[in-house]
Amino acid sequence: MRIVIAEDSVLLREGITRLLAEYDHEVVAALGDASELLATVEAHAPDLVIVDVRMPPTHTDEGLRAAVELRAVRPATPVLVLSQYVEERYAAELLELGTVGVGYLLKERVADVREFVEAAQRVANGGTALDPEVVSQLLVRSRNAGPLDALTPREREVLGLMAQGLSNAAISAALVVSAGAVEKHISNIFTKLDLPPSELEHRRVLAVLRYVNE
Repeated sequence: MRIVIAEDSVLLREGITRLLAEYDHEVVAALGDASELLATVEAHAPDLVIVDVRMPPTHTDEGLRAAVELRAVRPATPVLVLSQYVEERYAAELLELGTVGVGYLLKERVADVREFVEAAQRVANGGTALDPEVVSQLLVRSRNAGPLDALTPREREVLGLMAQGLSNAAISAALVVSAGAVEKHISNIFTKLDLPPSELEHRRVLAVLRYVNE
């Protein structure tokens, strides 16, 4: 396999690179942050991308957000997320984009080197590799889901800007996306919040009320 790694820990990044090399896999690029992940994947067209969740600059969820963006733009690219914890919202969005060629493993539970390499190979071949704890937490999240939990992080972001009184044009400028993309997000918000067109009610206002009352 030809692999791209995004991992901010130098020791772990080098360790994974050497481990994969022992199994005759080539790491074509190893990144210390997620900002260049999409461009790097575009340049190398790897068989697999391995991404850490917590990466610079905030060390919160940059890596996983980059993985979600990558899968949205290049859905055929296999992605294996390695993390110390389960970031439920983005993990759910990642899986909603498709379960073909997707993995999410917790670092502390990877106890066998061979099993890790086999999981990476399985994801690269279009399979899945999900830690049982990831599945468990996503099931709990699904059972406890509120009306806004069906929204993707980007849709919640758009709804938050709507709540601030921004117009579609202002939201487009704030998020640096096209007006068409904003309109699509808002349409999805209305659908997921079960707000059909109505001559008697203002859907935008109703959506904002649900947001502020969450």
